[in-house]
Amino acid sequence: MARESSRQKPTEAELSLLNVLWKIGPATVRQIHDAVSETQSTGYTTVLKILQIMHDKTLVTRDETNRAHVYSPANSEVSTQSSLLKDLAAKAFGGSTSKLVMRAIGDSTSKEEIEDIRQLLNKLEKQA
Repeated sequence: MARESSRQKPTEAELSLLNVLWKIGPATVRQIHDAVSETQSTGYTTVLKILQIMHDKTLVTRDETNRAHVYSPANSEVSTQSSLLKDLAAKAFGGSTSKLVMRAIGDSTSKEEIEDIRQLLNKLEKQA
């Protein structure tokens, strides 16, 4: 069971393609490859293979009604980020969200980011 759960976590390469899909929406392999190629050198067949693996892992869905298959993320960006953060907190910070947050903001946080964090904390306090 643990193996299946870890299988669902995207690799760095898969996360790169998911970021493209979250940004541009459902897309063909060509469209995804073109978007990825703007920032890194990756072959078309590499993108295709990664998408096929992602489909097998249920990280993306694939619409096969047209000749060019259209891929979409299976989960939202927020859902995926939350899952990855929970996993990171459990593995690297003993399950402590506060340790994770303190480490993240302790490094190089801008004044604007600190203000955004302050606003989020204020909002969370009002909801509690």
